[in-house]
Amino acid sequence: MSTLPKVAWIGLGIMGSPMSENLVKAGYDVTGHTLERDKLDRLAAAGGTSAASVAEAVRDADVIVTMVPASPQVEAVAYGPDGILENARRGALLIDMSSITPQTSVDLAAAAKDKGIRVLDAPVSGGEAGAIEAVLSIMVGGDQADFDAAKPLFEALGKTIVWCGPHGSGQTVKAANQLIVAVNIQACAEAVVFLEKSGVDLAAALDVLGGGLAGSTVLARKKDNFLNRDFQPGFRIDLHHKDMGIVTDAARTVGAVLPVGAVVAQLVAGLRAQGDGGLDHSALLRAVERLSGAQV
Repeated sequence: MSTLPKVAWIGLGIMGSPMSENLVKAGYDVTGHTLERDKLDRLAAAGGTSAASVAEAVRDADVIVTMVPASPQVEAVAYGPDGILENARRGALLIDMSSITPQTSVDLAAAAKDKGIRVLDAPVSGGEAGAIEAVLSIMVGGDQADFDAAKPLFEALGKTIVWCGPHGSGQTVKAANQLIVAVNIQACAEAVVFLEKSGVDLAAALDVLGGGLAGSTVLARKKDNFLNRDFQPGFRIDLHHKDMGIVTDAARTVGAVLPVGAVVAQLVAGLRAQGDGGLDHSALLRAVERLSGAQV
């Protein structure tokens, strides 16, 4: 029998499915729950076990991982008679890998402590490709002893794994990450439109830009999206809109001024209002094209 901790995984979406499957590949006993039957079937086909409810999934787990869209969903699976806190055993470790507000993470840790449950906030960066390839960046908040205990599990999911400080710190760093990513995608999108309108070979231009100081992980990961106008969601505009709200609100709370971030947050909101919320965040290119007079 495996000596690895038993894992309950709540949320099997674009990120959660490949991440949970990577734990299965690493030898973990993973029981998952989500609302979509096909996602449960996918986990079972990969060697995991499906559960009909949150309560059933977490009852015997040593580690519980949540990967859901936003703060309301984290609260929905954590609290209440059928939630994690009422059904997990004392001593279990709850790792929330969703991207939520720092305050939600702080509040969850406090509520869980009363139940004898330890908590880490551990949001990730790297998108669907990073999840599939197990090369995510994982930023973690909580007690360092709990981080140290969870490190082997994190190593099955990512490559850059950093303890950032007390509860909520991981979410704060993730908010900063999403600010940088959104601004970077916007800059890339503007460059693409500028290059095309100037008659430059776009593929050649992006290759040379990627090799210089303008190069970035964002450009490398999203270059083909821009070239092919392929906006199948790896990370949806809807979710980046949520994240820009988090960073804007958190910045206001601490007194940080984000002038460029505020503009990009509005551009993301505008793209979503135009019906593109379900597209990949590289679809910010569509917004720039519209502003530049193109019919998209």
